[in-house]
Amino acid sequence: MIKRVLLAILDFLLFSNLFIAICAVAQGLITYHLLKAPPDRYILAFLFFSTLGLYNFSMLLAKPKNPQSSPYIRVRWIFSHHRLIISITLISIMCLIPLGLWYLSIESKLLMAFTGLLAVGYNVPFLTLNNQQIGLRNIPGIKLFLIALVWSVSCVLLPIVELEKNLNLQISSADTLLLVAKRFLFIAAITVPFDIRDLFQDKLYALKTIPVMLGEKKAYVFCLGLLVLYLVLLLLFRQASNPDIAAVTLSLSITGWLIFKANIKKNEYYYFLYLDGTMLLQYMMMLLFSYFSF
Repeated sequence: MIKRVLLAILDFLLFSNLFIAICAVAQGLITYHLLKAPPDRYILAFLFFSTLGLYNFSMLLAKPKNPQSSPYIRVRWIFSHHRLIISITLISIMCLIPLGLWYLSIESKLLMAFTGLLAVGYNVPFLTLNNQQIGLRNIPGIKLFLIALVWSVSCVLLPIVELEKNLNLQISSADTLLLVAKRFLFIAAITVPFDIRDLFQDKLYALKTIPVMLGEKKAYVFCLGLLVLYLVLLLLFRQASNPDIAAVTLSLSITGWLIFKANIKKNEYYYFLYLDGTMLLQYMMMLLFSYFSF
């Protein structure tokens, strides 16, 4: 009985996309932590509701013909709770409207409008290729980089723009570029295993993902290279403290281990809890190492 209740709670957190929205907040907090700046609760709320709304909206758009016969637990759960997902999506949008109108600067509004269009265009088939309607995800090789770009802009550039506007902080272009590049590499690295899991399905639908183009083994090596480059860029970031470097090194080691343990046979909880959870783990590690460094 207890196990069933706990599993129901876990399903709700993961498949309603509340967990990934919490991870987005954690990624925003990492940016504030590395810049040694006070977190902006309105920006963090914007990250939470925009991630929650966009992920659910994307799932609703991608509804298969017979969702209850889908091999994926997530798809079956979402469309067996269809009204709940629609309600959560609408609530997210209603919360985003005042946050976007009243608390974001003009620069941030434009930045988020661009990012939102990219995120929606990821699934919406608005392009025509070989007489077929496709979304941005169907363009060869772009899926991984589009996801990483949207996350990097939202969780790094947005907080930086607002810090410069509201607190008059001067963050150099070099530091900004390093932070964006690091986040881009990290998100890209933990996204590749999802594509490896969907390798056969992506081939069927002619999606040119990194694993489809490189093969499964080379895709894992590609992930490792991204994580190593991430660590190198962190060492170049002047404001990174020794505890931060130690925390990131440990979290990257765990991330790398989880990536290499991932395979097609792993269930969905492994991906949506453990791999996505590395975004939250990284921030928790930073807090822990910072606390014990004093």
